[in-house]
Amino acid sequence: MKELLTGNAAVATGVRLCNVDYIPAYPITPQTEIIELLSRWINERKMIARFVTYDSEHSMITGAGAASLTGARTFTATSSQGLLYAFEMLYNLSGWRAPIVLANVSRALAAPITMEPDHNDVLAARDSGFIQIHAETCQEVLDSVIMAYRIAEDNRVRLPVIVNLDGFYLSYTREPVMVPQEDEVAKFLPQYRPTFGYLNASNPISMGVSVLDSSAYSYFKYQIHLASLNALRVHEEVSSEFEKMFGRRHGLTDEYMLNDADYVIVMTNSFTTMGKAAVAKLREEGKKVGILRIRMIRPFPKQEIAKKLEGKKAVAVIDQNISVGSGGILYPEIVSALYHIKERPGAIISFVGGLGGKRISLSEFRHIASTLEGAMSGEAPKVQSVLLFTEDNWSSVKEMLKIAGKGDVNG
Repeated sequence: MKELLTGNAAVATGVRLCNVDYIPAYPITPQTEIIELLSRWINERKMIARFVTYDSEHSMITGAGAASLTGARTFTATSSQGLLYAFEMLYNLSGWRAPIVLANVSRALAAPITMEPDHNDVLAARDSGFIQIHAETCQEVLDSVIMAYRIAEDNRVRLPVIVNLDGFYLSYTREPVMVPQEDEVAKFLPQYRPTFGYLNASNPISMGVSVLDSSAYSYFKYQIHLASLNALRVHEEVSSEFEKMFGRRHGLTDEYMLNDADYVIVMTNSFTTMGKAAVAKLREEGKKVGILRIRMIRPFPKQEIAKKLEGKKAVAVIDQNISVGSGGILYPEIVSALYHIKERPGAIISFVGGLGGKRISLSEFRHIASTLEGAMSGEAPKVQSVLLFTEDNWSSVKEMLKIAGKGDVNG
């Protein structure tokens, strides 16, 4: 059945369909609609689950992990500062091998404070041991929640999963979504049955709570790493089965006009929709540009990315984030993925854009395409980092500073 759902409602609908047992919650904009819907459905007996409001995100994540280890299928959600407040427990949950699903509704981090999205919140958690799936559309949000439980609860993985969606651009945007029937999801998603072992060679799961010995610590950490890598293969199996049952395929990556493209823009999340519209326009102008969207950020699908980008003339990586003092977070990971291939692109250029939800305009996509062409013709450097910030953007900043009494600024 097709329904018009916001991204937040798509998350909540996916959780309801997955027959979740336990929902620890703490509200934060722009995530709150998710837990409000789930709370209402439980109160109306449309869901049979335990809903508990905690005193903070730290306690919420702790409760989620503990519940998961008792055999309860568990879901929770947060955003931005809330994810950071829970940070200590993210590492614990992956160490406990607690396969919860956490929806993160991305919002840029303070200061300065804003409600608009970028990805510094979720990418700060990239080394925590959580699997990360990043969605572009409301349909993909719902589907990703269902797939996330299959991946998380697989004995080869048994790790928590973050499903990420952009705040406001997706969380509060209504799109048509095909909602599967509960019995169909029940066939796709078996009952959660936790099996844990402690240093047991015959059991694929090894969880550690407290160790004092460095060798044991190394063992457990490497087990988490291997389990995360297993998620690449498990995701492909789950994706194929999902497509057979529901008719929609979600891979590790997604491509748009990529096959015959000379120049490729690498993106993630909902701003990819803007990129696709821009690429369609650039194609009309005779520029052979395509898009590669990275859907799974952790584990990082290096081999698939290398395969998709091999032989291309030049690549632009748009990071909707910034690692202060370094640059875009995903750019060096793309460079690393391409380093060893024979037909490596002639230029791989970093662009930082969309910080704090700033839209990436058609003129900026044109600038990206011309920069790639210039790098290959020798008119522009092949290695550079570019902030997507047009003259109009700069004019508005100068005007804001004048109003604030800061006088004029240069730059």
